[in-house]
Amino acid sequence: MKLKIMTYNVCSGRNFNNNKVINICDAGEVIRKYSPDVVGLNEVRGLGNVEKFFTDQAKTLGEMLGYYYYFAKAIDFEDGPYGNALLSRFPILHAETHLIEDPPVKHEDAYYETRCVLKALLDVKEGLNVYVSHYGLANSEKVNALRKTIELIKCDKKPIVFMGDLNMEPSDERLVPIYEILNDTAAISKDELLTFPSHAPDRKIDYIFVSKNIKILSAEAPAETTSDHRPYIAEIEL
Repeated sequence: MKLKIMTYNVCSGRNFNNNKVINICDAGEVIRKYSPDVVGLNEVRGLGNVEKFFTDQAKTLGEMLGYYYYFAKAIDFEDGPYGNALLSRFPILHAETHLIEDPPVKHEDAYYETRCVLKALLDVKEGLNVYVSHYGLANSEKVNALRKTIELIKCDKKPIVFMGDLNMEPSDERLVPIYEILNDTAAISKDELLTFPSHAPDRKIDYIFVSKNIKILSAEAPAETTSDHRPYIAEIEL
């Protein structure tokens, strides 16, 4: 069974082609263009208190594109909930949000923000577990995020897709434990698949990892500049 997977940091629906006007449907048009089966989203807003700014973005995209959806709240930010989301052509049998522990001491010169890992079981063959996360900027946050991710994945017996904006480049040694248990879909490509910043990318920080027994067919980071990240897409076969 072949699946097209997309990870996309949508920057809360800000359109960088239109003076950063907030309209999550613009990101939706990018998703529609590539017609993925499963989409992991970062920097997603829930229903805000100031309605002119933010709607329930996961619901808006799900209804716009005809996907099942789940929103994983990490924090309350500005006027409402904020976190990651999942869109799926397949029913979401179960979904849960796992908060990542904050560093006890915040001593780095970096922006700190509580993060989460979204875990969902999709009705695909005998079951496909999908994880979506957006790692922090501080090194101590990344260590905690990796620990939580590995803790969840190591307990998983079903095929896995793990994706998101990890704020680390492929050569970062902290990713080694992930490489040991999952395959990076980018390995199939001869291109660097740079994803940020979208208008002139100079780094790859968005990933789709899969279980070792999942076949990787292709990977690309199309030159879309609606968000500040390019979407990253991989085709796989279960």
